[in-house]
Amino acid sequence: MNTEEFRQYGKQMIDYICDYGQQIDARDVAPTVDPGFLRKLLPDEAPQKGEDFKRMLDDVETKIMPNMVHWNHPRFFAYFPSGNSYPSILGDMLSSAIGSIGFSWASSPAATELETIVLDWYAKALDLPCFFRSDAKNTRGGGVLQGSASECALVCMMAARARAIKELKGCHVDVHDSVYLPQLVAYASKEAHSSIEKAAKMAIVKLRALDTDCRGVFRGDTLRQAIQEDLAQGLTPFFVVATVGTTSACVFDNLVEIGQVCREVRSIWFHVDGAYAGNSFILPEMRRFKEGLEYADSFNTNPNKLLLTNFDCSAMWVKDVKSLTTALAVDPLYLQHDHSSAIDYRHYGIPLSRRFRALKLWFVFRSYGIVGLQKYIRNHIALAKRFETLVNSDERFEVRNDVNLGLVCFRLKQQDRINRDLLARINQSGKFHMTPAMVRGKYIIRFCVTYEHATAEHIDYAWEEIKNYAEETLAAECPGESTEPVPATKKPPKKLTRSMSTRFSFTRSVSREIFERQNSRSQLTDGCTPIVIIDTDEILESLQRASRLNGERSSNDTYDTDSTDEASN
Repeated sequence: MNTEEFRQYGKQMIDYICDYGQQIDARDVAPTVDPGFLRKLLPDEAPQKGEDFKRMLDDVETKIMPNMVHWNHPRFFAYFPSGNSYPSILGDMLSSAIGSIGFSWASSPAATELETIVLDWYAKALDLPCFFRSDAKNTRGGGVLQGSASECALVCMMAARARAIKELKGCHVDVHDSVYLPQLVAYASKEAHSSIEKAAKMAIVKLRALDTDCRGVFRGDTLRQAIQEDLAQGLTPFFVVATVGTTSACVFDNLVEIGQVCREVRSIWFHVDGAYAGNSFILPEMRRFKEGLEYADSFNTNPNKLLLTNFDCSAMWVKDVKSLTTALAVDPLYLQHDHSSAIDYRHYGIPLSRRFRALKLWFVFRSYGIVGLQKYIRNHIALAKRFETLVNSDERFEVRNDVNLGLVCFRLKQQDRINRDLLARINQSGKFHMTPAMVRGKYIIRFCVTYEHATAEHIDYAWEEIKNYAEETLAAECPGESTEPVPATKKPPKKLTRSMSTRFSFTRSVSREIFERQNSRSQLTDGCTPIVIIDTDEILESLQRASRLNGERSSNDTYDTDSTDEASN
């Protein structure tokens, strides 16, 4: 492809992207295909000769787009927002065109310095403690753009581990670091993200997942008790994670209480994960939730969630940059340069090669301004409160979380299996996409406002459809509790098969025996792993009956119904 062809095809691609955004509501939000579908549609090998761009774009439209989950669809209410905007896309395009591999200042001076400046802008916009900024007087802190909040958690844990081991070693510098690993303990609440658990596995340290209070908040007394227990056993508490905006229910941990406990133990590094909700601190009215951040050693938030910036882009700040770089620095001769006063971001994270991520974030800040970004987030909050009001106006439903940002956790006042069936019907339609969570012991449906241009009409339409699916669910599962009579000309709604129910409700059923044998069960949640449901004796008996019926039908060569229908409850 030469320059003129790129100019031609580039304009076509821009047109395609614009049409995609303007006409996205005509597409289903999510597909209903099975794993392996795409292999049947594509050749087994790459072409020997180059193909026409138009043919490639046609394949995108016919084979790829119908089978995507469209995260920026106005009826996508799952997970958290996937930050996206035209200024960010343009920044990503230019970054790709420049092709900079900015591992050091010498390899790309402007990329390095823009990242530093934009992160100082960002810290000021969020009103973070001044010690996180590189431009503040008498501070040793600074920020860096990582690929994800998972990377932020890992590198901060590695820095904390290195600092703690250095203290434990004292003058015994010849002792290998691994000798001290069994002594180290990290702490998080049971509502923390699963990336914390993964980081602990990679760092080869023990992680204690602690209980929250009745509202899902991680509290100081719980942490203090756990730390005292471990100190009494001769262990070394070295890392604590608090969350502002948990994955399940967007709960804000008590940073003041947790921070004060961490301050009592010299060996502890206090990290605050604000992947989604940390961006809301751009609003003065949300800053009450960051009280206590002055105790933190590090903080991260993702502009690729709530600040209209494309993935990947996760901002992380540390109070003491030297603690981070000491743990991660590797400086071979071919990467050394004479500008010792400059920042080399290769020492701030896992990869050596780094994308020019700051460019798209710079474009977003300059295009929207602080006021425009505040308006966008306030709209999400207002629409979530609107949905909360609609749910509370129907006595069949309940809201199970405190709605402070864009997430509403709701459910029918029914058994969990009824709510699983409701979510399955919603998702199976392809018209909407939502995900579940377990909140205070109950299976709930997460309704998160994600669309940049979301309006009250989008929320109202979603609620009316949810009520319709609820009627179907109640008519199928609890015929006596449905408020709407089924017309004589219309067939009563069927129960979903067991396989369809588990697939579209994001659950996985296992026997109690298997559940108890799983030594590798994850302690923490991530919003995407299926919720494990322990089969009751009643369900197992239903499966056995279904299996017997299926065997009888097989012997008679009849296959009229799905053998799992009877077991769908």
